[in-house]
Amino acid sequence: MDTQYSNSETGDAAITSGKNISAWLATLEEPIAYETLQENIDTDILVIGGGIAGLTTAYYLAKEGRKVVLIEDGFVGSGETGRTTAHITCALDDLYMEIEKLFDEKTAQLAANSHTAAIEWIANTVKLNNIDCDFKRVDGYLFLHPTDNKETLDDEYAATKRAGLLTEMHSTIPGIAAEEGQHCIKYPQQAQFHILKYLKGLAKAFTEHEGKIYTKTRAENISTKGATANGFEITAQHIVVATNTPINDWVTIHTKQWPYRTYVIAAKVPKNSLPFALWWDTGDNDSKWVSKPYHYVRLQPLDDDYDLLISGGEDHRTGQADTEGINEEDRYDRLITWTKKRFPMVNDIAYKWSGQVMEPVDALAYIGKNPGDENVYIITGDSGNGMTHGTLGGLIIKDIITGKENPWIEIYSPSRISIKATGSYLKEVGNMTAQYADWFKDGDVKNIHDLKPGEGGIVSHGFKKIAAYCDEENMLHTCTAVCPHLGAILQWNAEEKTFDCPMHGSRFTTEGVVMNGPAITDLKKILIVEEEKVMVNTKEKDYYI
Repeated sequence: MDTQYSNSETGDAAITSGKNISAWLATLEEPIAYETLQENIDTDILVIGGGIAGLTTAYYLAKEGRKVVLIEDGFVGSGETGRTTAHITCALDDLYMEIEKLFDEKTAQLAANSHTAAIEWIANTVKLNNIDCDFKRVDGYLFLHPTDNKETLDDEYAATKRAGLLTEMHSTIPGIAAEEGQHCIKYPQQAQFHILKYLKGLAKAFTEHEGKIYTKTRAENISTKGATANGFEITAQHIVVATNTPINDWVTIHTKQWPYRTYVIAAKVPKNSLPFALWWDTGDNDSKWVSKPYHYVRLQPLDDDYDLLISGGEDHRTGQADTEGINEEDRYDRLITWTKKRFPMVNDIAYKWSGQVMEPVDALAYIGKNPGDENVYIITGDSGNGMTHGTLGGLIIKDIITGKENPWIEIYSPSRISIKATGSYLKEVGNMTAQYADWFKDGDVKNIHDLKPGEGGIVSHGFKKIAAYCDEENMLHTCTAVCPHLGAILQWNAEEKTFDCPMHGSRFTTEGVVMNGPAITDLKKILIVEEEKVMVNTKEKDYYI
């Protein structure tokens, strides 16, 4: 079923974190919704976030007999999990040879073992709970980006063998004729699925183990005692924050990872014209970004005549697309051109969307106790391996809470210090602090009344910055353009119709409602009173500026 709905049509930001609808949501019959919290509750474990990390954690702990409540401010999978491309793989986008350099061979071996175990756990969970989610075992292929050289493949192949993976070096890339003569590393027995169908089945399995899910239930005031949500109190012995990036004002983690936007197209290709596989290139070595953006491709069954070729890439730091002179809209064109060159059978572009990826400074996710807390846990820093990192989050947090030994706890600890990653850290911190210069720059819209329906932007009013959007009914929506997290000036994302923070990736709807952390509060409303005055609306009072 092809369900054509979007946030702009429904006015419901709970559906997904952007205007564009992913192929997963478009091919789901309806959003995965549960009841909304309407009373005070007490539980053993509170899980905040209804993506793959939160649901895996909740399910696994409920299966152990623990009393678990999961809350989600949208619907299940409405965050970044529902905007993934759902590669299930132990091929890491930061490469095993980099993990060896940043840590050691033992850490690389543990990382390989953990991601391989996550693939097996997903496969077993699908089978155990009879989850109909198009789960399929496929091989993966890593090949060179044009800016890279074969030495990278040789070194990474050797590193994967030291890590214990059953990789193979091939002299051709199956399915990509345009890369004829190129070597690649084959990763056997990887996997893929329809992520939202998987979450739907996992949520059902969780509730069958007496777990409780509340959707459209927004967590606030998170503490070691629990949280408030929709005006009600939730008390808990353990609190797990699984929201892509922690939604608390915790500075420690936000200086150890960085937000990137990544772009995806899903194109129809004739049935059986390509083998089912996962493909990745090694990344752009000439990029200004620390993460070296790469391309990633896979197939997804669609109907009797077509499959979907899902292709992603063209990443940039959130809120900073224009620093490369390439705006958000143009990145889809670049992605289409790259994809058609390698897969000429691409025809109709059926879907396009973007997602947010948190890149850790040292290649490994942050899973475990939040620094300084004994009963608050976080799962973040998934990089491009969200399906396995999210699954690992559940496996590791379950073992920490139940007191079971786990060899992966230490390498993914949020409290770890990575001295060898200092160069990347300083570069990203320099980028972050440079964003404060936007306070002294003019906004991208000269006159707020020049905005046409569907347009938005940042308007300067002296030293004040206003986030303005004109909706399809020609009504003007205005808020402060200052991110409530750490005070950076937001940037307008014309493609997803959101206001994005260029420092830590907080994102807001056209009406100023927070949709991605680390910010935890909405933008203050600004009312245009007359041409030379604006009025800021707060909960306490209105005042002119």
